[in-house]
Amino acid sequence: MADWDYEFFWKETLNQMYEELGEQEFSRWFTLMEYRGATENTIILGVPSNFYREEVKRRYNIRIEEKLKLIIEKDMTLVFEIVQQPKKTIVQSERTEPESQARKSSGEFKEEKRGGDDSHQMKKTDAPAAPPVQSAQSVQKRHPQLKLDYSFDAYVIGDNNSFAANAALAIAKNPGVTYNPFFLYGGVGLGKTHLLQAIGNYVYANSPETKIVYINTEAFLNEYVDALKEKNMSSFKKKYRYVDVLLMDDVHFVQEKEGLQEELFHTFNTLYESNKQIVFTCDRPATELKKISDRLRSRFERGLNIDLQPPNYETRYAILKKKAESKNVAIPDEVLALISKNVSSNVRDLEAALTTLIAYADLVGKTITVEIARQQLKDVFAAPKQTNMSIDIIQRVVAEHFKITPTDLKGKKKSQNVVFPRQLAIYISREITEFSTTEIGQAFGGRDHTTAMHSCNKIRERIQTDPTLDSTIQSLIRMIKEYNAKG
Repeated sequence: MADWDYEFFWKETLNQMYEELGEQEFSRWFTLMEYRGATENTIILGVPSNFYREEVKRRYNIRIEEKLKLIIEKDMTLVFEIVQQPKKTIVQSERTEPESQARKSSGEFKEEKRGGDDSHQMKKTDAPAAPPVQSAQSVQKRHPQLKLDYSFDAYVIGDNNSFAANAALAIAKNPGVTYNPFFLYGGVGLGKTHLLQAIGNYVYANSPETKIVYINTEAFLNEYVDALKEKNMSSFKKKYRYVDVLLMDDVHFVQEKEGLQEELFHTFNTLYESNKQIVFTCDRPATELKKISDRLRSRFERGLNIDLQPPNYETRYAILKKKAESKNVAIPDEVLALISKNVSSNVRDLEAALTTLIAYADLVGKTITVEIARQQLKDVFAAPKQTNMSIDIIQRVVAEHFKITPTDLKGKKKSQNVVFPRQLAIYISREITEFSTTEIGQAFGGRDHTTAMHSCNKIRERIQTDPTLDSTIQSLIRMIKEYNAKG
């Protein structure tokens, strides 16, 4: 293997891909890829999963092999190996520049050697090295508004959140420069606040003089009202318009509050024009926020918007494993697997289930077993996967009306006798509940928010051409409300 060392050429290929794709796309698809060796006519690359391998091959295989041919001056073939990574924190996948993709993950981010014959080859994308990631334990002084355990090295990465996590780290390294504003949205308990505060903790750990403000939007409203009452708006404006990083949680609370929207609009403009970093979290896409001004919505949409999805089984298991280790509690693997299979809603529910078991074992003095886990978490496991029963009722009523089953609505059947009722049920869910399209999509078989939005748009279009459809919808809504009242 040593006779055929193409690592230098692989680094140059990464540099060229980075220049062509840009940081956002490059970060998404090349962050977890590593050079593992070579033969005479092949380069072997490690990737974390079958999905990752197939997507990279489909998107970039031909382009990469063409670049390698130009650089090495002979035909090369890429070989992808699956490298099992049951859990991976953002520290392990961190990179400061494109060539760092060739580094091998060892649980610690090691500095690349510089100089020598190869140093001049990297000038095209060389940039000042970002400060090293600091764990919560290494931070000497805690920011008064941030929780130390909300750090990047405590954040487990999976397919559902790798895009968001890497974007957040890029922002933390270069606040106000990369992806500004950053709008992170998704359902409850998926880690939005964790990433939001991780950005603040990283910046503060590496640059304590940076002025960082973290605020929940509800608290922002209360401060705004108090400032109006006390006629002290100048101090309020100074607090939020003269910061380096503004981290605002749960921005959906600005809906129906015109005065607060006006203030946030001007605060946004002042910070944005001064190249100060702005990060928002929300429970839904900006396009789905009701009763906010168009100009404020356009500000939310101006930068990078990322949808944070629920974790898959592997990520849920890794989260539980890491949480148990952080509490120095030994939990059998089969118990972690049991929880991972039965609690799929969000990270918060996962951690709550684990906390219940740890508390029981501590108070009763028993070792945690599968039997004890089943007994203590029986109510959690028996609970419906979707917490909003109105969506479940909508599915039942619509399915019964069209003589199909609720399973059909949540399944993958594409026949017209199922697709139309499914779109109709999604449309009604959006009309009569306060759930976001992300949450509604999840309730219909784990679909994403774009599918839910498409369904709503299709029904709106059909209402325009079918005069009977609106009356059908209203009739279904009445039945749903009656059903709900009985239950």
